[in-house]
Amino acid sequence: MSHITTAPSLVRGLIAAQFPQWADLPVEAVDASGTANAIYRLGADKSVRLPRTEGGAADVATEHRWLPRLAPHLPFPVPVPLAQGAPGEGFPRAWSVCSWLEGANPRPGDGSSTSELLAADLAEFVRALRRIDPADAPPAYRSEALASRDAETREALAALDGVLDAKAVAAAWEEALAAPAFTDRPVWVHGDLQPGNVLVADGRLTAVIDFDCLGLADPAVDLIAAWYLLTAGARETFRTAVGADEATWARGRGWALSIALMELAHYRRTNPVMAGIAAHVIDEVLAAGRGNRRG
Repeated sequence: MSHITTAPSLVRGLIAAQFPQWADLPVEAVDASGTANAIYRLGADKSVRLPRTEGGAADVATEHRWLPRLAPHLPFPVPVPLAQGAPGEGFPRAWSVCSWLEGANPRPGDGSSTSELLAADLAEFVRALRRIDPADAPPAYRSEALASRDAETREALAALDGVLDAKAVAAAWEEALAAPAFTDRPVWVHGDLQPGNVLVADGRLTAVIDFDCLGLADPAVDLIAAWYLLTAGARETFRTAVGADEATWARGRGWALSIALMELAHYRRTNPVMAGIAAHVIDEVLAAGRGNRRG
């Protein structure tokens, strides 16, 4: 599908046509590296999310249904859906207006990545999400078994030949595949706990955003936060606080590696921020393998 260009003028037109009560509020583009949505700030306390893909548009209804139900059970703020927009005014997909949440996206290796307080906050969020009743919940975007990603992961690794240490990466991937498979009841997961989807301030978690991957899955999926958001010391704090056993931790490491390999292969020439994050994650996984095997 052809790329859809968005701009503040488009957002103003959508708001004026569908939610005229907010037509006088200023609209400001938000600089974000994420690929699922174009984000705009609407006034002081609202955000507008325009999905970049058809899949993202399908997630609008999911978020509007489930986030209000999940939010009361979560220890940190998540976006509150305020209005669901329809296609129109030059934009062909469903879209949404949500509450604006304060904080900044962390950057790989910055001060927040060493924060044991952030590690504890992330664990608290993940554990709270897991405890929520899974009745009638949809499967997560990443609800498949880790082993089912083998072919795609190796394909991404082959595409990165010469870019990274293929032998070390393959060994790390095979180690993750050797972990016992998940056979218990799936739990609620955010599904994509990486820098673009969390907000931090002063080394603490302030909010979790972008629930496009939300649903039921292996709890190991949310352990990707350990490598996407934390470095070695804080990672151990997270592991202890979240209560991950050896098998779940190994699968979590595998999920982080598989996702990062696919992101690096896909974004290496088109999205330097996403590619940089992915390369950092791969380095963290390999460094953990060279050091303490618990990492």
